[in-house]
Amino acid sequence: MAKTVKDIIDIIKANDIKMVDFKMVDIDGKFRHVTIPAGNFSEETIKNGIGFDASNYGYAVVEKSDMVFIPDPDTALIDPFCEIPTLSMTGNAMIIDSPENRPLSVYPRNIVLAAEKYMRDLGIADKMFILPEFEFYLFDNVAWSVNPDSIGVTLDAAQAHWNSATEGSGLVVEKQKNYHVAKPFDVAYEARSKMCMRMEEAGIPLNYHHPEVGAAGQFEIEPHLGEMSKMADAAMMIKYIIHNTAREYGFTATFMPKPVMGEAGSGMHVHMLLMKDGKPVFSDDNGYSHLSREAHYFIGGLLKHIASLCAITNPSTNSFKRLVPGFEAPVTVGYATSNRSAVIRIPAYAKTPELRRFELRNPDATANPYFCYAAILMAGLDGIRNKIDPHENGWGPYDMNLYKLSDEEKAKLKHLPVSLDEALDALEKDYEYLTVGDVFPKHMLDNYIARKREEIRQIAAIPHPAEFSKYYNL
Repeated sequence: MAKTVKDIIDIIKANDIKMVDFKMVDIDGKFRHVTIPAGNFSEETIKNGIGFDASNYGYAVVEKSDMVFIPDPDTALIDPFCEIPTLSMTGNAMIIDSPENRPLSVYPRNIVLAAEKYMRDLGIADKMFILPEFEFYLFDNVAWSVNPDSIGVTLDAAQAHWNSATEGSGLVVEKQKNYHVAKPFDVAYEARSKMCMRMEEAGIPLNYHHPEVGAAGQFEIEPHLGEMSKMADAAMMIKYIIHNTAREYGFTATFMPKPVMGEAGSGMHVHMLLMKDGKPVFSDDNGYSHLSREAHYFIGGLLKHIASLCAITNPSTNSFKRLVPGFEAPVTVGYATSNRSAVIRIPAYAKTPELRRFELRNPDATANPYFCYAAILMAGLDGIRNKIDPHENGWGPYDMNLYKLSDEEKAKLKHLPVSLDEALDALEKDYEYLTVGDVFPKHMLDNYIARKREEIRQIAAIPHPAEFSKYYNL
C-alpha cells in the first residue's frame, strides 16, 4: 500500500526519528544525500521538494530552471547505520515549471520510469521483472597509491591462498575454490547474514547468499525477482547495506569487476521476464527452451545492441578485465540453455511458465543500475518491435562450451568489446534504440560518453606496475 505524508509522520513519531535523510543518485550510480530535522518534514516537503544543483551530480543539464528532489514516501525506511534515529527516502528529480513540476529527463530514476512507460505504451507488456545477482569481494584491508613516486595497490583476505605460509593461518582456501565453502573457511558468514537481514527489513526479499568462486573473499547475494523500477531502487540499497555492514564487521566491500589478478571477477547477471495482464510474455511450451517468439526477439534485440549496451552495463575500464575467457565470464555474443560461456543463458531450472526467463551475463555492479536496467529493456523492446530473430542472425543457440572451441571456430563468432573505449565507440554509432520514446535524452548520452572518455584518458596516462615488470630493464 502506498504511503502518505501522514504515514511518514506517524513513523517519525512512533520511532522517535530525529532526522529525515534524502538519498539522491549521481550519474555514476552513487548515493548522495541531504538531511533535514524530522520536525521540518511536512506535506510541503513532498510537494515542493529539496533544491539541488544537478551539475554537481555529473549531469549536463540543458534546462535552466531550478531543480528539486521530490521524496517518494513509498521508499521510506529507517536507516540502520545512523547513530541518530534517521528515516531515509529516495525519489525523483524535477524541474520547477509553472504551473507544476516536470521530471528532470537526465535523472536516473526518471529514465527507468520513462522506459517502463514506453513499454506499456507499446502494448508489449505492462511489467518487466528482473533479478540481478550481486557478486562482490570482502577484504580485510585494501590500500592504493597513485602518486608520482608510488603507483600500486595492496589488498588482503585472511583466507586467501597466498596466506598459506602465514604463521597461525591454517584456514586458507585454494585458488578459485571458494564456491560454497563452509565454516570455518567461510569467514564472512555472519556479516552476509546480517546484510541479508537488513535487506529484508528494508523490504527487499532474498533468495540466498553464499561464497562465490574467488578464493580471496568473493561472495554473492541474490534477491527475488522484482519490478524493474523497484529493483533499481533496491539495487542502490543492496549496495549501500553491503558497504556499510562490511565496515561494521571489519571488512571493506568492493563491486569492482576484477579486483584480484587470477581470481574470478564479480558480475551482476540480470535475469528478466515480461508480464502482461498477469500472464507471462516469455513462456511457450513449444519454443526453444520453452521460450516464446517474443522472448527470442527480446534476446535478438539484446544481442544486436550488445556492444553499445556494454558502455552502460560495463562502464569501467576494469569491467573489461573481467570479460576474458577462463573465469565463467561471457565473451561471445550468443545465447544458449545452461551455458555460462554465452552472454545470454537460459536457466533450465526455470520450468514454470511464470518463471521462464533468461539472464544477461555481461553486466557488472559498477553500472548505474537505473541506466543499466532501462537500457536492457530498451534493447529488448527494439528486438520485439523489429522482430530480430537471434537464430536467423547466427547468434546461436550455442549448446557447447564456447571457451573450448578451436581458434578457427572462435574466429567465426562475434565477441563482446574488449575495452571501454570500444564499447563507447559502439554507443556513439548505435544509440537510437535508447532515445526512442524520449527515454534516454541524447544530450545525456553525449555527456555520459564524454565523461567516460575522460576517465579512459586519465587512466591511460598513468604508468602501470606491470609495465615496470615488462619494460624497466629493456
